[in-house]
Amino acid sequence: MIPHSGSSESMPDISFVMPCYNEEAIIGYTIPRLMNAFTQAGHTLELVAVDNGSSDRTGEKIRELQTQFPGLVLHRVEVNEGYGKGVLDGIPLCRAPWIGIIPADGQVDAEDVVRLFEAVESTDGNVLGKVRRRFRMDPIRRKIVSVAYNMLVRALWPRLASLDINGSPKIIPREAIRAMDLKSEDWLLDPEIMIKAHYMGMQILELNVFGRMRGNGVSHVNVGAVGNFLHYLFLFKFSPSWRRRFKKASKAQNAVNFNENGA
Repeated sequence: MIPHSGSSESMPDISFVMPCYNEEAIIGYTIPRLMNAFTQAGHTLELVAVDNGSSDRTGEKIRELQTQFPGLVLHRVEVNEGYGKGVLDGIPLCRAPWIGIIPADGQVDAEDVVRLFEAVESTDGNVLGKVRRRFRMDPIRRKIVSVAYNMLVRALWPRLASLDINGSPKIIPREAIRAMDLKSEDWLLDPEIMIKAHYMGMQILELNVFGRMRGNGVSHVNVGAVGNFLHYLFLFKFSPSWRRRFKKASKAQNAVNFNENGA
């Protein structure tokens, strides 16, 4: 179990980054559900809601919700550069010992998110917790693409212990996510996290959940993303240069953590 900070300032139990791109139609439902579920379970949640370059009233809706939920933090990205960019901009604002990534679309019930946190919190900390959407209310074409994608990733990394690579939320210790030196500013961020966790020797804890339809019925993944997925997956697998950079960054972060802990 990861210990809490000794700071006099109240420290949240977990921080979630929620990238929101034109989500004004749904966040008035999903954000309160998530905040209330953690409160009712006795956990302190810090939710960093990133207005990821939205052109609608997403930022205004988040600002309105802040009056109800003190643990809600708003961060604005002026120009949308991808899902991953919104997440990466939000991570440095997280204060808790556990950092999670969660979509704004409400595909996973808030109570299941709480269960996932309670599962990882009971471990020794060398774990990446995530959901596996076993029952997904998606169109048949999307299901076929998803199965093919997950089979490809498992073929490239047979020991990667996950059947739903992009399943979110994901929860990771703060020190581990720093050491990952994440770079992907688009939808490749999910497999990057999984692959780097695999090379770091982290245990993958996967919780089966019911995957609901997106709250607003819109996916921001386009056809061009498929080609990028394939290109970068093969780059991750067969190019040694990123692994050398990753190992160097991991060693540097471990040294920082060593000094911060006063060992």
